[in-house]
Amino acid sequence: MSWLREPPLAEVERRRDDLAPSAQHRARHRDLTAGKIVRVSRGTYTSAAHWGWLSEMAKHAQRVWEAAARMLPGAVFSHDSAAAVLGIDRIGPWPTTIDVSGEGIGGSSGRIRRHRRTISSEDVLPWGRHFITSPARTVVDLAAAGFLTGVIAADQALWSRRPGGALTTQSILATFAGAYNGRASATVRRVAAFGRPGADSVRESQSRVLIAHLGFPEPVLQQRFQLQSSYAYTDFWWPEHRHAGEFDGAGKYLDPALLRGRTPQQALLAEKDRGDELRRQVRALSRWRTPSLDQPRLLYDILVNDSLPTRRGRPGR
Repeated sequence: MSWLREPPLAEVERRRDDLAPSAQHRARHRDLTAGKIVRVSRGTYTSAAHWGWLSEMAKHAQRVWEAAARMLPGAVFSHDSAAAVLGIDRIGPWPTTIDVSGEGIGGSSGRIRRHRRTISSEDVLPWGRHFITSPARTVVDLAAAGFLTGVIAADQALWSRRPGGALTTQSILATFAGAYNGRASATVRRVAAFGRPGADSVRESQSRVLIAHLGFPEPVLQQRFQLQSSYAYTDFWWPEHRHAGEFDGAGKYLDPALLRGRTPQQALLAEKDRGDELRRQVRALSRWRTPSLDQPRLLYDILVNDSLPTRRGRPGR
């Protein structure tokens, strides 16, 4: 999902659109106090129900759209702000500031974080009255902040099963990474080389990074298995060991979009049946949740106890 063409929210109330400012201000204050509406950004409001349905990425994208509406033409939105609009997700909270880049721009203030640097025409895409950094440039900018952050962004941009197709290619990403000459150039190049098109979620990308760090072999991503009445994709597959691995997120049991009309209990039973069928085709099926990513030795123990070989010893924590 991306929000290049339209914002996440179709309807918002903007203070500058008021026809009766005083009366509407009093009504808005009452609704804010009662929790009926929320403030999206300065002078922009929407219903609490509509806001609550949005993902954290979509909320940040909406704030970027609102900032764009207030800024003079020609701004370049970058970093996390470009990522949100492009649909490149992340782990953890989204920033409260909006990222813009360019030469000769002022310092950061309020809700705007300005990055003073040269921006070429190859770095950006037209976006209404403004510009947004391209998917590859956005990944490079985020990779400069750290390897894990960069890999998550790279995997998201390369994701082959994204509705509408991947945002960029590995060759384009490698070209942008090779042209980067900042202090984090080595990290940026490592990210470009490590990025893969098969990771379906940010937690799968985080798992990939940790699997490599713990010394396990590189897995095949999204391996297809034929089941009795359908088929299934496993997040990770080590064919030489006939070992499958999966990050077991809670969303499949709680998210209405993933439940597709089923109850959580029905989804849990369906997942159990799927796992039982998979186990009849593999030697081992390892599953883990978020705590095992936050404490590496937990994932290490799961995979080693399920007989996946590693070239490294057990981590201390």
